Amino acid sequence: MSDFGTDKNTQFAEDKAKNKLDELAGSAQQQFGEFVDSPKHQVKGAAKKYAAQASDAVSDVTEAVRNNPLTGLVAAGAVGIVLGLLLGRK
Repeated sequence: MSDFGTDKNTQFAEDKAKNKLDELAGSAQQQFGEFVDSPKHQVKGAAKKYAAQASDAVSDVTEAVRNNPLTGLVAAGAVGIVLGLLLGRK
């Protein structure tokens, strides 16, 4: 059973490392775009960087919910209530 937890921890570490590499690659592409004054490269780099940051945040939240499922359930309920209140207004 401990192998299962180790596999998840290994996968989590691999995901974090991949996200950091993608973020660095996006930053480099964005800076290259700024250096050569290419909006196309700037936008592509920024998109790659922010996508990696979002993926990293999702990984963090997934791991936190896995470790504390009750807290995740309460947070999801709170988000649902807030969205319901905001979208239910006339």
